[in-house]
Amino acid sequence: MTKYTEQELLASLKSYFGFDSFKGNQKDVIINLLEGKDTFVLMPTGGGKSLCYQLPSLICEGTAIIISPLIALMKNQVDAMRGFSTDNRIAHFLNSSLSRSEMNQVKDDVRSCATKMLYVAPESLTKEDNIEFLKSIQVSFYAIDEAHCISEWGHDFRPEYRRIKPIVESIGRAPIIALTATATPKVQHDIQKNLGMLDATVYKSSFRRENLYYEVRPKVSASKQIIRFIKENQGKSGIIYCLSRKKVEELAETLVVNGIKALPYHAGLDAHTRSRNQDMFLMEDVDVIVATIAFGMGIDKPDVRFVIHYNMPKSLEGYYQETGRAGRDGGEGKCISFYSYKDITKLEKFMQGKPVAEQEIGKQLLLETSSYAESSVCRVRQLLNYFGEILTEDCGNCDNCLNPKTQFEGKEYVKLALEVILAVKERFKAGHVSEILAGKVSSEIKTYQHDKLEIFGAGSEKEVKFWNAVLRQLLIARLIDKEIENYGLLKLTPKGKEFLQRPYSFLITEDHDYEESDGELNLGQGTGSLDPVLISMLIELRKKIAKKYNVPPFVVFQETSIEDMAVQYPITIEELTNIIGVGQGKAQKYGKEFVELIAQYVVDNAIERPQDMVVKSVVNKSGNKVQMIQSIDRKVALDTVAESKGMTMVELLEELERIVNSGTKINLDYYIKQVIEEDVVEEIFDYFRTSESESVQDAIDELTQDDYSEEEIRLVRIKFLSELGH
Repeated sequence: MTKYTEQELLASLKSYFGFDSFKGNQKDVIINLLEGKDTFVLMPTGGGKSLCYQLPSLICEGTAIIISPLIALMKNQVDAMRGFSTDNRIAHFLNSSLSRSEMNQVKDDVRSCATKMLYVAPESLTKEDNIEFLKSIQVSFYAIDEAHCISEWGHDFRPEYRRIKPIVESIGRAPIIALTATATPKVQHDIQKNLGMLDATVYKSSFRRENLYYEVRPKVSASKQIIRFIKENQGKSGIIYCLSRKKVEELAETLVVNGIKALPYHAGLDAHTRSRNQDMFLMEDVDVIVATIAFGMGIDKPDVRFVIHYNMPKSLEGYYQETGRAGRDGGEGKCISFYSYKDITKLEKFMQGKPVAEQEIGKQLLLETSSYAESSVCRVRQLLNYFGEILTEDCGNCDNCLNPKTQFEGKEYVKLALEVILAVKERFKAGHVSEILAGKVSSEIKTYQHDKLEIFGAGSEKEVKFWNAVLRQLLIARLIDKEIENYGLLKLTPKGKEFLQRPYSFLITEDHDYEESDGELNLGQGTGSLDPVLISMLIELRKKIAKKYNVPPFVVFQETSIEDMAVQYPITIEELTNIIGVGQGKAQKYGKEFVELIAQYVVDNAIERPQDMVVKSVVNKSGNKVQMIQSIDRKVALDTVAESKGMTMVELLEELERIVNSGTKINLDYYIKQVIEEDVVEEIFDYFRTSESESVQDAIDELTQDDYSEEEIRLVRIKFLSELGH
């Protein structure tokens, strides 16, 4: 290849792209490639990776073959390049979306040397006729974009990518440049090894993005929190990531009915709708895109002000790449994630049935994600450490830095952890080491007979979770490291060995203790915590109303409803219907005195109520509730209804209880008369009339002693609540 001076490169940069200077490592990368050397580029999202192969392709003889994983990404890149040139033939893509005539036109343009960049999908690269065609042209170099797809440890593994090297060799040797925005040392090694470029010149840019704010929140009433956040950031562009298409659709609808301009984006939409929704976001006709991870690859919108993860992703690489789409212009970028360990276990279940090796990798990546979420250490230090970069000071711009948890002296804990790693000859992962320290006898511990070690259980006063937190902080402090070839095996660094010889003060921060939840729990729009004074006043009023109507207090309003009132402060009947377990009927029948009491309390105590945060719900599209009620109206036997829904009888009755508690009246007399004796119905009914407890379990515990079944008790309870509670 021809050598270029720095002045010549700057002139070309200005001429083709209109830039006066290079960014970061771009110039060095380009010079290395132009000198004919293999090049590995690790550059975070927004760092300018594309220019590293675009400029060389324009000034080199021949055509650069750019291997890219997504058709949409190729199209964006080709459109962008054509925007810099007067000749549309300068860039083409070769993939399955082209017709025969379009394919022939592309090949003609390449043969005529008018095309400097040819984008090819890895699948297209494996086709024999394409290989034969590429053998007939002059290839300037190969650029492998999104190179992390090569590694099984990468967040977007594509088996086709592992076939690139032999195909490239069959076409004809030329320099290779591999580029990715997210690669741990393990993934980087895999990429270079697979492409046969272990001797390549490596260029790593810092992963530090100082304008990004990172926060992880417990996944409690996530939809409410998201709506509140977006309304507080009115008019700003944002992306919300969900794992499933169903959740994308549901959340997008919820945002729309709450007055937020939002659209869904996922692979289940037809190409026209996806393209239209993406364009509306880019043109700012909508503020928010709710998407699966299919969205964002190659989308160059510099002013995305927030990225929200409704679900934590499957890996930290995916998380970092997705959050990296915020604030690419250097302006504000808020990255907020909602975390529940139940989401992680759900992802683990999805792996069942996959090859064992794939499951092992997936579980390890999920472990890294949950560790990041639960840790109380600086978020940015954790992320940078994961990607092999050291940040010596806390970032000062994440939830853990701005709201630090108490630290304590951990010198003895550190010594103990390091000693255990050495005791098992540095051949085991963090989870195993933590179990030894905590004295937990798991099947793996037994297999290796590590419960026989003298040091086993030396830290048993603390749980496995605590020891995992210690090990994570030792990784960040570089006292230990993870092996690259056998990923995850813990080894002491020279710094760790030095610590054992001369221990010094080491402060440890305990992890967050996020409560597990299904996502939409009782979190109100007021103070966000229960008001104990108001609760006691509401309970007294409930007793008074219950006596007036001669019913147990829980028939008026259940405890969960009272607690929600003490968070949300409803002061009208309409607002009361937004409270958990309160339908229109209950609100009208019992609500007047409650909202009057709350309204006076709000005035007397000068309580601020965020009125705009009464979140409207979208009708449940599954229609389960509606179908159940319709079946009951048609007097279909309940065991038949349960069977049609794939439910047990108890599960169906629990669902019917929820429907009744939320304010819908259900008449089950037709079924109860068939399956329960009349005197039994009366006896169970009388129990509920006099009971002070609203607990179903209390009723089951007491009444089953009289030989009544759980099914009978639940059926009569639904009848009781329907007749007296509505």
